[in-house]
Amino acid sequence: MELAHSLLLNEEEYNQLGEYQKSEFIFEWLRFLEKLLPVTSRADIRENQKKLVEQLTSLLNNAPGPPTRRLVAKNLAVLYSTGDTFSVYQTIEKCNELIRSKDDSPSYLPTKLAAVVCLGYLYKKLGRILGNSFTDTVGNVLKAMKNAESQGRYEIMLSLQNILKGLGAAAIPCHRDIYKAARSCLTDRSMAVRCAAAKCLLELQNEAVFMWSTDLDSVVTLCFKSFEGSNYDVRLAVSKLLGTILARALTSKQTPASTKHNFRRISLEEVMELLGTGFLRGSSGFLRASGDMLKGTSSVSRDVRVGVTQAYVVFASTLGGQWLERNFSAFLSHILDLVSQSHPKAIQSQMDAIGCRRCVSFILRATVGGLLGEKAQIAAAKEICQAIWKLKKVVDAAMSDSNLEARITNADVTASQHVLVCALQELGSLIHGLGTTAAPLLQDSSTGVLEAVISVIIHPSISVRLTAAWCLRCIAVALPSYVSLLLDRCIERLSALKSSPEAVTGYSFAVAALLGAVKHCPLGIPHGKGKVIMTVAEELLCSASQNSRISVQRTQAGWLLIAALMTLGPAVVQHHLPRMLLLWKCVFPSSPKDLETEKTRGDSFTWQVTLEGRAGALCAIKSFVSHCAGLLTDEVVQRLLPPLPSAVDLLTQLSSICKSYGNSLKTSSTVYRHKLYELLAVLPPKTYEGSFCAVLKELVADLTIPDGQIDASTFLLPPLCHEDDLLLLGPLLQETDHRFIEEQLVLGNSVAGGSLEYDPYSIYEKVAKRDSIPKPLPPVLSVVSAATRLFGVIFSHIAETHRLQVLEQLLNSIKQTKGSRQQTVQLNVVSAFSTSLKHLANCKGSLGPEEVKRSALTLVMGALESNNPLLRCAAAECWARLAQVVSDSAFAAGLAQVSFDKLKSARDVVSRTGHSLALGCLYRYLGGIGSTQHLNACVGILYTLSQDSTSPDVQAWALHSLSLIVDLAGPLYHVHVEPTLSLILMLLLTVPPTYTEVHQSLGRCLNALITTLGPELQGSSATVSALRTSCLLGCAVMQDNPDCLVQAQAISCLQQLHMFAPRHVNLSSLVSCLCVNLCSSYLLLRRAVVACLRQLVQREAAEVSEYAVALVKESREDFTPDINIREIGLEGALLGLLDKELDQRLCQDIKETLSHMLTSMAVEKLSFWLKLCKDVLAASADFNTVASIDTTQEEETAKVDDASILTSESDERFHPFSNPRWSTRVFAAECVCKIINQCENAGSAHFDITLAQERKQRDSRDDFLVLHLADLIRMAFMAATDHSDQLRLSGLQTLLIVVRKFAAVPEPEFPGHVILEQYQANVGAALRPAFAPETPPDVTAKACQVCSAWIASGVVSDPNDLRRVHQLLVSSLVKVQAGKEAQGQQYNESTSTMEILAVLKAWAEVYIVAVEKQKNASDAQNHSLKNTKSVEESYRDTSSSASGLLDLVQADLGTLSKLWLAALQDFALLILPSEYASQLPAEGGTFYTAETIENARPHYYNSWALILYATALWLTTTGFIVVDPDEGVTNLSRPVTPTTMCQDSSTRPSVKSPEDVNTDRFHLILGISVEFLCSPRSDAAMENIIACLHALQALFDVPWPRSKIGGDQELGVELLNVLHRLILTRESPDIQLAALEVVRLILFAAQEHVKEKRRSAEVDDGAAEKETLPEFGEGKDTGGLVPGKSLVFATLELCVCILVRQLPQLNPKLTCSPAVQSGKHLLLSEDGSRLVSAALVILSDVPAICSPEGSVSVLPTILYLIIGVLKETAVKLQDGQLPLTVAASLQALKGLLSSPMARAEKSRTAWTDLLRSALVTVLDCWDQDGLQQQRDEVSLLTAITVFILSSSPEVTTIECLQKRCIEKFKITLDSKDPFVQCKCYQLLHSIFQHPNKTVSYPYIHSLAPSIVRKLQETEKAKPENAAELQVIQEGIKVLTALIATAEEEHRAHLVACLLPILISFLLDENALGSATNATKNLHEFALQNLMHIGPQYSSVLKKLMSSSPTMKARLESAVKGNQESIKVKTAKHAKNPGKSSSIQLKTNFL
Repeated sequence: MELAHSLLLNEEEYNQLGEYQKSEFIFEWLRFLEKLLPVTSRADIRENQKKLVEQLTSLLNNAPGPPTRRLVAKNLAVLYSTGDTFSVYQTIEKCNELIRSKDDSPSYLPTKLAAVVCLGYLYKKLGRILGNSFTDTVGNVLKAMKNAESQGRYEIMLSLQNILKGLGAAAIPCHRDIYKAARSCLTDRSMAVRCAAAKCLLELQNEAVFMWSTDLDSVVTLCFKSFEGSNYDVRLAVSKLLGTILARALTSKQTPASTKHNFRRISLEEVMELLGTGFLRGSSGFLRASGDMLKGTSSVSRDVRVGVTQAYVVFASTLGGQWLERNFSAFLSHILDLVSQSHPKAIQSQMDAIGCRRCVSFILRATVGGLLGEKAQIAAAKEICQAIWKLKKVVDAAMSDSNLEARITNADVTASQHVLVCALQELGSLIHGLGTTAAPLLQDSSTGVLEAVISVIIHPSISVRLTAAWCLRCIAVALPSYVSLLLDRCIERLSALKSSPEAVTGYSFAVAALLGAVKHCPLGIPHGKGKVIMTVAEELLCSASQNSRISVQRTQAGWLLIAALMTLGPAVVQHHLPRMLLLWKCVFPSSPKDLETEKTRGDSFTWQVTLEGRAGALCAIKSFVSHCAGLLTDEVVQRLLPPLPSAVDLLTQLSSICKSYGNSLKTSSTVYRHKLYELLAVLPPKTYEGSFCAVLKELVADLTIPDGQIDASTFLLPPLCHEDDLLLLGPLLQETDHRFIEEQLVLGNSVAGGSLEYDPYSIYEKVAKRDSIPKPLPPVLSVVSAATRLFGVIFSHIAETHRLQVLEQLLNSIKQTKGSRQQTVQLNVVSAFSTSLKHLANCKGSLGPEEVKRSALTLVMGALESNNPLLRCAAAECWARLAQVVSDSAFAAGLAQVSFDKLKSARDVVSRTGHSLALGCLYRYLGGIGSTQHLNACVGILYTLSQDSTSPDVQAWALHSLSLIVDLAGPLYHVHVEPTLSLILMLLLTVPPTYTEVHQSLGRCLNALITTLGPELQGSSATVSALRTSCLLGCAVMQDNPDCLVQAQAISCLQQLHMFAPRHVNLSSLVSCLCVNLCSSYLLLRRAVVACLRQLVQREAAEVSEYAVALVKESREDFTPDINIREIGLEGALLGLLDKELDQRLCQDIKETLSHMLTSMAVEKLSFWLKLCKDVLAASADFNTVASIDTTQEEETAKVDDASILTSESDERFHPFSNPRWSTRVFAAECVCKIINQCENAGSAHFDITLAQERKQRDSRDDFLVLHLADLIRMAFMAATDHSDQLRLSGLQTLLIVVRKFAAVPEPEFPGHVILEQYQANVGAALRPAFAPETPPDVTAKACQVCSAWIASGVVSDPNDLRRVHQLLVSSLVKVQAGKEAQGQQYNESTSTMEILAVLKAWAEVYIVAVEKQKNASDAQNHSLKNTKSVEESYRDTSSSASGLLDLVQADLGTLSKLWLAALQDFALLILPSEYASQLPAEGGTFYTAETIENARPHYYNSWALILYATALWLTTTGFIVVDPDEGVTNLSRPVTPTTMCQDSSTRPSVKSPEDVNTDRFHLILGISVEFLCSPRSDAAMENIIACLHALQALFDVPWPRSKIGGDQELGVELLNVLHRLILTRESPDIQLAALEVVRLILFAAQEHVKEKRRSAEVDDGAAEKETLPEFGEGKDTGGLVPGKSLVFATLELCVCILVRQLPQLNPKLTCSPAVQSGKHLLLSEDGSRLVSAALVILSDVPAICSPEGSVSVLPTILYLIIGVLKETAVKLQDGQLPLTVAASLQALKGLLSSPMARAEKSRTAWTDLLRSALVTVLDCWDQDGLQQQRDEVSLLTAITVFILSSSPEVTTIECLQKRCIEKFKITLDSKDPFVQCKCYQLLHSIFQHPNKTVSYPYIHSLAPSIVRKLQETEKAKPENAAELQVIQEGIKVLTALIATAEEEHRAHLVACLLPILISFLLDENALGSATNATKNLHEFALQNLMHIGPQYSSVLKKLMSSSPTMKARLESAVKGNQESIKVKTAKHAKNPGKSSSIQLKTNFL
């Protein structure tokens, strides 16, 4: 194919190819040429133009296929428009010649068509350049049309459209001729021609004025005619034409030309009138219509009505939203008038009425819902309300008794019902869409929305009552705050108007509808409402028999209320279950005898009441079973069962009852039947096994004796067909935007679709996914569908012998009927059988013996050859299920053979299509095709069928089947891939475009092939690349197909290709294709586009976005999207689409696409994204709210300016988004949160203003979030103060994130302040509305969270500024104190729990922060006292702000602490396991009620942790000392007493001792913590775990709780085990550190306890018997520790766990393994080091809680671990600092060595031995290590020093150990590293000063000489740098110290050694000038020391001076030289005494 890529056709290559390859080659070349020509230079084109024209025109004669001819034409046009045009006339002439040719043979047809297409494109591109040649051309083309067949007419129409497009106004001379031709085509028998003609006329009306002026009427009538017998595409095209022309007629300005043609302006009324005639009278002309009307036979065909409906919508959309706003009242009154009494013909039958109502609803929904913004929608809702009020008056007038002509006006009442239904339905949908933004509408008393709706609830017509109830339900879902209010109102009216039948049904409908709404309102309704409703229902049922006039209504209403009540779920229903079961039991006779007596009594009326009541009861039980499955215990099921047999008995008697009492019972009995079937279908079949036979009999009768001639196929079968197969049946069953009205065309003439009045019980059910309102079908149809479902269940549970009888009976009944009845029976039977196969397959049952299989086969075979395509689809699915159920390969092969034989012999379309589909489906449920033989046979047959060009249907079905086989065969299919691909391509290139169904099947085949090839498509071999090119070629052909669904296929194929071989898909052309179709009028195409985009942006978001913008900038003339990509990019376009789109799935995909784009691009295109979100949020913000920020600051003027800037911006022109819906704004707010999140991951500059500004200056393209802070606050503010509650929640969430992320960002211009401080007014203003009394609790709860975050963030430190927000929390606290009773009864009780807990949690957070701040401030103060005074000022600031915050909380702390404790106590009760449920308080807790316990739980789970921490802090700050005097009996100033600390009020003693109260509180906190930490759920938030651990830390910070835990060892061990488990399961270092801190405190508590015991024992026993003291501590006398009981063991376990996790080398099991032996040192992370250090601190404390024997048994472990850590982490760091872990291990060693146990008599010897071994280990680790360079000698030396200094002398003074230690010091002294030497001197310094001489002397003797020697050597080598200088200084210090420790008689010798060394360091004057810094410092240091030592030992000095004159001279000159400046020098020295001090500080663990 690469050879095709050249400017001229490569002819030699071309001639070598076969027939089909030629056409592919040509097509590939033409595709390449299309891309190449626009970018080739003019000169190149001119050079090759002649040859190219020849090649292209010669192709015309080659009979090109449709796609090829279109490309030839396009290329010719481009060639002439870029090259020379002189030969163009020859080309046109040539085309005309071809068209004139008399050759009518089919083989010549493609050439003619190609010439036609060519002409169209040439004129389109070149237009007026072609001068007057067009008249001849058009004449010629029109002439050809007279005897053209449908393809020709189709192409001519499209060509004429192109010619008109190119010529514009120049074509006026031909307009009339073209118009005439197009008129005849508009009613052509071929649908494709009608579509083409509509497009042609649409183009024509741009210039042809007469079409929308003089000829308007005839154009309109023509369109109506065109709708007759049309399909969906025609209706779309023609309605677009009709709507556009009428809109044009309405808006056209009078032109001078038109005044000649006596042209008059047409008014809106007239336009509407024209459309109205089509809607009401159809397409018949006036005269004929009047004749028919007189006879009363006329009825408008449905497709005309549906077409006109679509035209209305096009008309309104063309004129636009603003026009609709202005003319809405006229528009509305006309639309509603369509179903009013002024046109009784349209609504004469119920079917017609329902159909018309649907159309009207559709028009209103599409215009009001689709075109108007939210404000305009509110205005529209007011208009609709006015309409309802008007109609209400008519009804009132008619109903009033004073009206004498009552009989006449009753007709008005019934006729007004349809208008009311439409108005109410639209009002409901409007408010439902507006959500909480509709609040102002309902509060507006002048409109009276609720009054209007409630007033028509008692309308005489049942459908109005139902729709009014539905409208109330919509209002309730949109505005949850109204649910309770409306329920109360309706229940109150229901009770008041019990005697009016209309009121009883109307208000019961309303209550049921409102109950159905509750599950959509997360805030629920008060629990008590259920009880009220149950009581009302019982009253209605009991009083039904009192008044016969309304007994039917009362019975129905009573059961309806009970059934609706069930939807509230188990929590509510369980309280009413006994009463309901009693009613259920009473409604049926208890024995068959009673039923017999019933039959003999009564008349038709009593039977009607009985059947109504029983149907209602069945419905209620069904509702119970489906909504309260949790309550279906065995006991309840047993109580449900008794009435069932009698219900079934009644079912069998129904027909006889109907016979005896006449037809009036027919409907009631059908409804009863339906409800019983429905109930049985949801009950477990076991429960009614006994009744199987009786029920089956009835089912068979229902299925085989059809009640009417109703064709139920379209609603019975689609659910039974496989969704893939439904695609075969064309767009009728596919999802479209017009589905709501198109449905009635699918359903056949007898049914217009469902409607609420057919089944009032559906009013409380959940609506199906796509519907806006329930649409139950008429009872006759519903019974059939319920029967098929139930048949499926029962058939799969009966005996196999019985099955055979049933099947034979069904087969006979099909045979016995004839004609259309037969089809109906067959359809019902197949549906039922199909359902039973599904059930059998699900329960893995078998079908039965051979005979059963045979009957089943006969049944399905019959259906496979039925005339109804739907039935064939269902039968093919049945075929597959049959194979699945029998699951025997021989049987499946037999089935396949049946189809093969049929297909070989049959010639009729029906059996060929049916059996080819059966082949494709056969293996669908058998796990795919496994046999190659079967595969080859299928492929062979289907290939042949798919090329049968005589029947497109056969082709389409065969290809579809082939696509299924490709999918099922998987890898087996690889052998067939190439031939299949070339077959597909061949068909794509030759099948006429009018056969769209074939093209769609081809698309599915291609898709399946691409999936089969999968990732192989990436390969580079020749075969793979050929396959790939073929796939791409196929996609290209489909992309050019005019049919939208084929284009959708092409897009999904390209999407697959992009997934498998992304490099080979041309992204830019794909993206441009997607952008063009983004706003297509076909839903499926839009879905395909967005699904493809969603995949593309996951990998290449930036590229996709750039291509989209680039495409618009190049902007070819045929691309004018409805969306403005140029300015707002693809992202903005998608946001705009999201706002307009109503399809849920599409919206979800758009959101995901945008999220992916945001994730990958938000950081790079920050300003762009923020502007997008801001535009969406600001487009509808109420600007008055922005201005009303409380401007108490000086910025008042600025604020006002801001507001005015905002308002000016809101001008229509600037806003890319006009009035976005609230859901879009919510999404924008969520996007802002995501953007912040993305920036957080992108780098710190986004949250650091100084850094951001610096980098922005360096590169202005950089952009940082912090620079947009004002925008973020503004957006959060706009969202948080909106009318929509959802948006308020999102806004508050955004504000919360902004506060949390930016709280710490400093303001560079004002040091000490943060950047957020300037926005405190905005934050306050955003929060204030959320605390208003009418705000929903979830918003208030969220706002509390923001308040606490704001206060806690420390942004505002001035108490006065804090008070604003603090005040809001105080006000909500007051509300909480009022208790749960005082909360308004608007929502469920659990919502007040939510609000109260949110408030308490917010306070807890503030309190925690206040305490922490104060603690930090006091730490800082202590620290500053240690350091200098200069910190004081800064401290004063921090402490004042901290104490300020604490003061704010302190005022309410008394109340808060009680509330916190009460909440914790509630929580403790709620987390008890379910078996303790009986022990919970009956009236509920402090903040929850017993009934709503389940709903309250999540709120407690959400907030307990912070409350726990705050309570623990409060208890510790009071030190557990404060107990209110009235604590025992306190009422907490609230109506409800919290059952104080788990004691029931009855058993509580009058007053508890403070000790008891404290113990209770202690156990409460500890219990909750342990319960939670024992097994935190895997999703438990980190914050909760940390808060819990912090609470425990706070608890054990005070002595009293420590004494509790210290004294209770079991408790301590349990806690330690829980913490150990937590450390094992949670990786987070924060959690582990917090846990270790708790462990340390527990250990500390145990130490205190042991000390206390020892002390008291000493006091008791007196000092005398000290030897016999009992040993306290663990390990008693034996030293044994019991795992599980021992605190020590638990602690060790935990520490080992931490240490081994950080340093696996410590694990002795591991150490032997080769992995660890390498001896490499791991540098721990900072967190790791902190964890290890914390564990070491704990380890060193362990011996203190052991008895001496116990300490001996744990010591080896502890030493092993401490020294292990030292060994593993002692690594040299760069700066010479000690690693944290080393410092910790040395500290721990020191602690151990100085432990009293080492000296206690019982353990002393053992300890000594162990410590010696430890010292040996340290020394060994020095020797063993080969990696000397890495080992840090300093750390090991320090460890040795610690041993020497801290342990008792007997440990280290053994000869052998001492020698080795001295050895180590010697080696280190000789180290080359000055730092090591220096450290060594310091350590020796401390050893030499050891008070015990036995310890220090050996070291002095061995090491002092070498020190002196080293210092003497220094004389020759002067120090080079500061480090070396320090070594010398340390050495001198050691000698000086030595002199001090030496005995009197030896000192003189030592001084005599030291002085010469010091003098040798002095310099003379000359040398001093040129000396380095180090030597100068050394000189000064020496001089200073001499001045100090000289006077002390003057005799030695004199002696020395006299013996050495050189020394004397040196000393004297130095003293002289320094005499005058000595003061300065000493001052300098005092300031800078070398580095020694700093190092001393860092190693102060000695």
